[in-house]
Amino acid sequence: MTAAQFELIDETEAEAILRWRFEELVRSGYDIGSALVLASHVEIDLHDATSLALRGCPADTALRILL
Repeated sequence: MTAAQFELIDETEAEAILRWRFEELVRSGYDIGSALVLASHVEIDLHDATSLALRGCPADTALRILL
């Protein structure tokens, strides 16, 4: 989802999407702070982010790659 697409959805749906992204990132191994940062960047592909974590990439390295 692009940032422009995200801005077009209603607040309730946006909140649900951010919560879901956060939960998926934490489940894949990110710490809470890193998951919050990545979840809020809706232009970052969630599958890419979770894949990095699941393959053992440290959170700080993943953030540098993805941001």
